[in-house]
Amino acid sequence: MVAAMTEEIEQVARRYARYTALGAVVIAGVWHLGYDLTVTLTGWSSFRWPWVALAAWVLYSAIFAVGALTLSRTSRGPGRILELALATLAVDVAVIVASRPEELLGISDWGWGSIGWIGVMLTWGRPRWRTEIIAFLSANAGIMLAAMAVAGALDRVSIAKYLVVIAGGVTMQLGYMAGCHLLRTRAEETVLLARKLAADDAWRESAQRIHADRLRRYEAIRDVAESLLTQLADGADPGDPRVREDCTAGAMRLRRLITEREDVPDELVSVLRERIDAAERRQVLVTAPPFGEHLPALPDGVREDLLRAPVRALDGARTRARVTVSAMSTMVSVAVVADNDDLPISPTPVHEASGVVVSYQRLGGEVWVNSIWQGPS
Repeated sequence: MVAAMTEEIEQVARRYARYTALGAVVIAGVWHLGYDLTVTLTGWSSFRWPWVALAAWVLYSAIFAVGALTLSRTSRGPGRILELALATLAVDVAVIVASRPEELLGISDWGWGSIGWIGVMLTWGRPRWRTEIIAFLSANAGIMLAAMAVAGALDRVSIAKYLVVIAGGVTMQLGYMAGCHLLRTRAEETVLLARKLAADDAWRESAQRIHADRLRRYEAIRDVAESLLTQLADGADPGDPRVREDCTAGAMRLRRLITEREDVPDELVSVLRERIDAAERRQVLVTAPPFGEHLPALPDGVREDLLRAPVRALDGARTRARVTVSAMSTMVSVAVVADNDDLPISPTPVHEASGVVVSYQRLGGEVWVNSIWQGPS
């Protein structure tokens, strides 16, 4: 239940990251189409070089397309943004150059008020986004101030207009980025909390399984010892072959139960232990060395394919069987040798869809089954 909730919360966090990024794209796109294009066309005659302004609009559109494509795929700005940032600032310079000096602070000079949204897109979600967006906006403000100085527009009215536009644009752009970053941070914190809850829940389940496994093993040890001691106390002859056989089987089972570790076993090991217990209840002598401590994570379907043939060999054993599990970082092998006459075998290795390879060999009255899974190295 907690794991399902964690997955759901992680999906919500991914949506926050994706849709806040797309929000920046929408704002920049609407601004560029709704304002920049409109003032470029309606103010065509007010430009000194209108085709330069139109070329700047087209270049802005190309940079916008690159940023939008990156954000839609990764929810963060491009990996290398220096060239794109310089090209965006070049748009600002081009619009300033295309404008007449008296229109420097007019509505036709749209570049210095709108390229900040491209800066938002380029720096979105990057590790140093704060430093990068502040540097970009500062460069934009500096370019405009230098243009005003060259045009001689440093009077009080011009400075006031400049400060209003710069302050308004920077406030909107930085405010949007800071607000969305706060939302994403809270969503990520929620994901971390959900993961911690899931880990705590898994730890509690593990502790319960350890306790249950310990009780099962102690009970089995007691039953085996009690059965043997009861037979001997009732006068069973230790020299009787049947009694000796029971003692041998009991001793082997005691040895296996005592050497089993109390760590919570892998599901594959749990299944094998259950089938070994079932075989021993049928008076089958099962030899099972301690299984590997660290089994690698298995993809879906691999565990079932690894166990299917060896478990069938074990379940059909008449009097004796040996079970071994070998594991490395990318390999797991399950092998069973049993006196099973009924198990159908294949003369060639069987390749399962999961990547498991099952080999069979029969020698005399015994059958050997080995399932091997080799993961990517």
